[in-house]
Amino acid sequence: MRSPGGDRPLLVGPESGPTSPFPLRVGGPVIKGFGRGSKELQIPTANIPIEGLSVGGCENVESGVYYGYASLALPSAPEPIVFPMVMSIGWNPFYKNKVRSVEVHIIHEFKEDFYGVEMRLVILGYIRPEYDYVSKEALIEDIKFDIKVGLKSLERGAYKAFKDDPYLKTVKQGEGRN
Repeated sequence: MRSPGGDRPLLVGPESGPTSPFPLRVGGPVIKGFGRGSKELQIPTANIPIEGLSVGGCENVESGVYYGYASLALPSAPEPIVFPMVMSIGWNPFYKNKVRSVEVHIIHEFKEDFYGVEMRLVILGYIRPEYDYVSKEALIEDIKFDIKVGLKSLERGAYKAFKDDPYLKTVKQGEGRN
């Protein structure tokens, strides 16, 4: 069980930019998750099917927390919009999940849900492994620190350049809708 805090770095990944296996490019339609991100943790997530990891060399990606960029082809926008993100891939030990999940926290405040919209991800680095927590508050504190780490790590030029990755810009409105 992990307590909050610890001696974690605020920057992750080499200054020169992502190194193998990064960048990883994956995507899929936004689906309903467990309903905990917004309601219970106050940290909304956009989830994609775990099958979304079966492309781009991500099949065996280690469980943990990652950072990078996400794009959405929202019906209200003329072209895909790119946002910074942090994401969890794994079992969420605090909740004792029986199913592995892909949960993306897009660092932006949305006014409405966007289920069914195609989301593209460019994953640029690894923040930390999955942990179990002593409390929900400890989990929330670590997620908030993950967000700071992701944003700080993306400020560097070699990472910021990926905001214009063509993969993020090629998703079309209506892709992924049922």
